[in-house]
Amino acid sequence: MLAMFNAIPETAMNKISLTRRAFVTSASAFGLVGASGLALPYYSRANQRPSFTHGVQSGDIDASSGMVWTRTDRPSRVMFEVSSTESFANATRLAPLDTSSASDYTVKRLLTDLASDQDIFYRMTAADLSDINVVSEPIVGRFRTAPASKRDVRFAWSGDTAGQGWGIDEAGMKTYATIARHTPDFFLHSGDTIYADGVMKDEVDLPGGGKWKNVVLVDEKRKVAQTLDEYRAQWKYNMMDQHVLGLSAICPTFYQWDDHEVVNNWSDSKDLTADDRYSEKSIHVLAARAARAFHEMTTIRYEPSEPGRVYRKIAYGPLLDVFFLDMRSYRGANGPDMEDTLTPKSRMLGEQQTKWLKRELTNSKATWKIIAADMPLGLVVWDDAARKAGAEAVSNGDNGAPKGRELEFADLLRFIKNAGITNTVWLTADVHYTAAHYYNPDKAQFQDFNPFWEFVPGPIHAGTFGPNDLDMTFGPELKFIKAPTAEQGQNLPPSAGLQFFGLVDISGASEQLTVRLMDRDDNELYKVTLDPVRSA
Repeated sequence: MLAMFNAIPETAMNKISLTRRAFVTSASAFGLVGASGLALPYYSRANQRPSFTHGVQSGDIDASSGMVWTRTDRPSRVMFEVSSTESFANATRLAPLDTSSASDYTVKRLLTDLASDQDIFYRMTAADLSDINVVSEPIVGRFRTAPASKRDVRFAWSGDTAGQGWGIDEAGMKTYATIARHTPDFFLHSGDTIYADGVMKDEVDLPGGGKWKNVVLVDEKRKVAQTLDEYRAQWKYNMMDQHVLGLSAICPTFYQWDDHEVVNNWSDSKDLTADDRYSEKSIHVLAARAARAFHEMTTIRYEPSEPGRVYRKIAYGPLLDVFFLDMRSYRGANGPDMEDTLTPKSRMLGEQQTKWLKRELTNSKATWKIIAADMPLGLVVWDDAARKAGAEAVSNGDNGAPKGRELEFADLLRFIKNAGITNTVWLTADVHYTAAHYYNPDKAQFQDFNPFWEFVPGPIHAGTFGPNDLDMTFGPELKFIKAPTAEQGQNLPPSAGLQFFGLVDISGASEQLTVRLMDRDDNELYKVTLDPVRSA
């Protein structure tokens, strides 16, 4: 996998002593960005000067470091400045980094040795490599480092961006702006960050009359992605939306991936022979190109021990650790999922990722352990939805003792119980409706685990579907659901309003964790507060 990435080493910077600044809010993400002068694309419109084409991003922030990203329109030398103040008084200048066509003119780096719990402002300026004296206007972003002591923490999460043909209409990807108004410490994108297989049209006829108009559309979105440049273009399309740009400029995004970053329901068994949309029939070629684009276009950290790795832990202060799973890269082939023994074929996380997760959960000192899963545990997701055949997620739909992929998660849940690991909460998306599940061993076929919650929002900007059936192997109780009615049908457009995200608030005083499920118009649909289990 190493050869597939032009990885940029995580560059160190000098120690910065920072002071606390209040966070400025506004009516929308775009309004906030416009008011503060933070990252807007195409700052420099003079053809002879370099420009930043797709705003800025930050991500994978902890108490002392964080990733930042941008993209230029040509080979450029990008100068970086970092400050604790928006005025950039006494800013620290870092060694410049060059962009090139090899990475589609993207550049990202790790800012290190930052003070904890501080606003960080970063500013980039680009000089044309062919004429180093020709310089762009600057572009600016901000984030706040994680705390070293207990304080209130808020983050948002959702998944599924620009799917099922629903692209950028006149309203734009509105849910991103709604999230920005809550000023979260970070936004967790649970996967399906792009729809590389999601072909778009200029207009879509809506049931009952009317049209959906994709007012922003590029040629690469009129077909499925196959080449590296086409995969890159999927990301750049999303970053043409003002609300996506606005949130990215003021809020770190923590990314994970699922299937649509490559192609629907991909695994080693994916057979594209009969799919006339694809001239490239090798799923392995497509997955390699998609993975490279994913790492080029996001702020995910570079892992030297396994370049291209997605699973990781982000320590966000004494109250919170987030464990990001990769339920896609190491899975056995999709199939009936009815194996009686745990083998590489029946695994989803893979042996190494499972060992890592157990070790990191055991070593975690954080009050809350968020397990960010790109697919739900107890919802049945069919590989072949038309025939209701084959398992795409964890559950196989038989409501019985664990089999197939369920064996791996039964082993994990048993381990969490026996190791005395407390306060685990599972967050996911994927199914394009919102729900809250309480996994109760008293209702389960497999009972050797402690009860826990799983929360499901989404889509953030895609078609709304569902609801899916629950598999009772792990005893999920449905506490809340909002999904299309039978009368509404499936694949509802974002304009129908059934777009969802979640908010998590952790109290620095009580250490309670509150989850709210929200819609894109900022209506609170469901709320529950969880008390932490205290160590003896």
